[in-house]
Amino acid sequence: MSVQIQNLVTSGTFSLDGGTWDVDNNVWIVGNAEEAIIIDPAHNPEAVAQAVAGRTVKAILLTHGHDDHIRAVGEVRDLVKAPVYLHPADRMLWDTIYPDSAPDHEINDGDTFQVAGAELRALHTPGHSPGSVCFHLESENVLFSGDTMFNGGPGATGRSYSSFETIIDSIKSRLLTLPAETKVNTGHGDSTSIGAEAPQLDEWIARGH
Repeated sequence: MSVQIQNLVTSGTFSLDGGTWDVDNNVWIVGNAEEAIIIDPAHNPEAVAQAVAGRTVKAILLTHGHDDHIRAVGEVRDLVKAPVYLHPADRMLWDTIYPDSAPDHEINDGDTFQVAGAELRALHTPGHSPGSVCFHLESENVLFSGDTMFNGGPGATGRSYSSFETIIDSIKSRLLTLPAETKVNTGHGDSTSIGAEAPQLDEWIARGH
């Protein structure tokens, strides 16, 4: 069976710098009937575990360390018995939620993860956070962009540990160089494509967000 992509939308909150906001998150599951990788299992551990029930979960990959993306991951890790991967530059965000535990493994640029005969490659794309990572599923022309790029623009950079100039450089050098037909599955909201977003780069730079 070829690799399949499943989307689960979960709801909760995001808190940083003293503020809290309601958010809906995209949980992405990549795999087949036997095995899977979970990307960003947000908010609802039971729903995530149910979505992968009966499968071997090879890894839980985190695109970054903001609390809406990681607060549920400790419970998900216990439920599905899978290792958690996070880029080390976001460890300070992890430590605010899990001061007494650590991710199982670090993600570094270029790391690859095998599932259902396909390969996910990690692209370090700092800006939304220092350790933000996207995952490229080249065989399917799909990118999982986390909060680095959305339908209509870059991820937010107005809070701690973020940089607009850095996220623009990441998008320009790491994402917009991918084929135009690459589908972009985002951390929140609707999917898009590299071809749909690339012409807007100058507009994003001009508006500053």
